Amino acid sequence: MITSVRADEAAYETMRALLLVGGMGTRLRPVLSSKPKSLAPIGDISFLELLALQLRSQGIHRLVMCTGFQAEQIEEEFGDGSKWNVTIEYSKELEPLGTAGAIKHAARFVSEASDFMVLNGDSFLEVDFCELIRFHRRRGACASIAVRRVGDAARYGTVHVDEQGRVVRFSEKMAIPEPGLINGGVYVFNRKVLRLIPDGPASLEKDVLPVLVEHGTFALEQNGLFIDIGTPEDYARAQSLCRQLSEAAVSTPHSTSQEHLTR
Repeated sequence: MITSVRADEAAYETMRALLLVGGMGTRLRPVLSSKPKSLAPIGDISFLELLALQLRSQGIHRLVMCTGFQAEQIEEEFGDGSKWNVTIEYSKELEPLGTAGAIKHAARFVSEASDFMVLNGDSFLEVDFCELIRFHRRRGACASIAVRRVGDAARYGTVHVDEQGRVVRFSEKMAIPEPGLINGGVYVFNRKVLRLIPDGPASLEKDVLPVLVEHGTFALEQNGLFIDIGTPEDYARAQSLCRQLSEAAVSTPHSTSQEHLTR
């Protein structure tokens, strides 16, 4: 038992998180013409710094930035990560690869790990990473997704789950507003997912997640703050929530400790 506990502790401490920050952010161009979307200012810091702080505050110190559009700005801003007491490496795509293609392009950073995390670079979800990782491992999942229940899931698409939390299907964005579970943009993947991503450009949401349903994909519902900055309206909302986002980024959930990880 002690050996098992120590193995789980080591796995958590060495967990890598891929941050998908290569998108062009076309819809934000009217308000953010000279920066990549992930560097959009939220108060005194960038949106991407909120994500880095959230990971660090919960003990995830090994980050990989999957960059593309205006990659140099992100590398100049974050460097090796020492300013935030994290280690940052970069996987730069030379042509747009989409969200799934970016993950496969970064395979060399995570192919030796049993599991790795992925975060969208344009959304923030208040989530207990330790709880999500533990949930993933206990179910022997191929993929685990943090989901959030919202009053209007129409613009996001819906995640459908059974009583055990297993994902049974994904629905595309709908024309009629209705409540539902949405993908919060935070994942834990087993490394075998890398083999299921096609070569070349591919979308995680459209091309890969529907395939992963057949391989054991689970969803863990979260109740905290959720925001994305995909549109000028949502970006304005994120700025209005600056203080709440900053507090959520540095808060430490109760289960984020090695003691709780292995229970």
